[in-house]
Amino acid sequence: MPDVVSLGDLCVAAIEAAEGGEAVEAFAQESRSREAEARKGEIEGLSSAQSRGVGIRLISDGGRLGYAYAADPTADEVRRAVAQARDNAALASSDAFNVLPDPAPVPDMPDLYRSSQAEMPIDRLVALALDLEQRTTSIDPRVSKVEVCQAGDSVSRVALASTAGVDAAYERTDTWCVAVTLAEEGDDVQTGYSYRIGRELDELGWHEVAFEAVTRAARMLGAQKPPSARVPVVMDPFAASAFLGVLSSALSAESVQKGRSLFADRLGDQIGSEIVTIVDDGTLLEGPAAAPFDDEGVASGRTALIENGRLAAFLHNTYTARRGDTTSTGNASRAGYRSSPGVGTSNFYLEAGPADPEELLLRAEGGVLVQEVTGVHSGANPISGTFSVGATGLRIREGGLEEGLREMTIASTIPEMLAGVTAVGNDLRFFSSVGTPSILIGEMTVGGV
Repeated sequence: MPDVVSLGDLCVAAIEAAEGGEAVEAFAQESRSREAEARKGEIEGLSSAQSRGVGIRLISDGGRLGYAYAADPTADEVRRAVAQARDNAALASSDAFNVLPDPAPVPDMPDLYRSSQAEMPIDRLVALALDLEQRTTSIDPRVSKVEVCQAGDSVSRVALASTAGVDAAYERTDTWCVAVTLAEEGDDVQTGYSYRIGRELDELGWHEVAFEAVTRAARMLGAQKPPSARVPVVMDPFAASAFLGVLSSALSAESVQKGRSLFADRLGDQIGSEIVTIVDDGTLLEGPAAAPFDDEGVASGRTALIENGRLAAFLHNTYTARRGDTTSTGNASRAGYRSSPGVGTSNFYLEAGPADPEELLLRAEGGVLVQEVTGVHSGANPISGTFSVGATGLRIREGGLEEGLREMTIASTIPEMLAGVTAVGNDLRFFSSVGTPSILIGEMTVGGV
């Protein structure tokens, strides 16, 4: 991959192409990703992809915004992209809230990048994928097949500069492995899933991935549809993270300002249990979305969105902050250099509590451990907060897990769910940029027979 200075030079070319009175921002990005997939003791798929480009945001008089990008560009192509953004701005409507952020110091985060991982030969990925599959299919005789068994990594770099004076860059490495297992007993087939992320392969703990994926599949063999009831519900991190992902859109200032959030006009209200604190923190190195600055150059930071159950803040980029007469929380987010920044999360998570997961089970006698939910994004409404989703899990008895339960339906509202949290586990875990520990909800409606 080209050196980060090459991205910096492309940004300089863009800034130098600005004309009088224009505000110009250049967002340059490059990445390389690799993935190996194993099946039946062989590598079934091996892929590698690279991407490099520059996005240009240009704001002319009256706040007219134009955007253009160039893939794998030369300096001249970047200058042409600036001219294209200028032409696009001339056709746009005036908007006084379109501004570029002022420069400010950003945290130094050298641990995001591991040179040993960036230089690692692809043979290591291949070996890990094969080892993961072999281990996954040797733990339990009922689990002899995998649906997915992958290991992957990426190296990425970002450089950003603007006529406002922003000039920043960083680089990072990311690795991951995932296993989806198939447990079989007679005609009964169940799946199990596990996933780990890190900065380098040695951090992944792939043996734990194999064991967890096998356990989650095997314990669901023989699962039955339960009777409908209102019972205590423990959601493990896999299940809880799905709901937290829906909640993130309701806490975006962009959604609030467009009237698409159930929390609009509720800032300062008590909206959940006092033991619920939900945070967005781009400086948390343990989180996969850590970065020194957001996608328009604003320094990353920690924002408590729901603090002890009280709605304390929304996520902002520079545009929504100016429109809301406040300051950016460092949550400008892009899908890549091809898009202008919207509002998104960094490391978005429910803070861990003091309870061991075993304690949550003891407090949920007769209830259900939910280990997987389906249809959250289609079955949950971020505007009204209502949801009805499918779920699988296990019955809780005397602090242990008993028979598997399938074809369940969980129905409630996001506010009722937040208010019903009676305990939070100490097992915080990240899935993509969303993290959550296990949670105990005092009572929920579980639909079955």
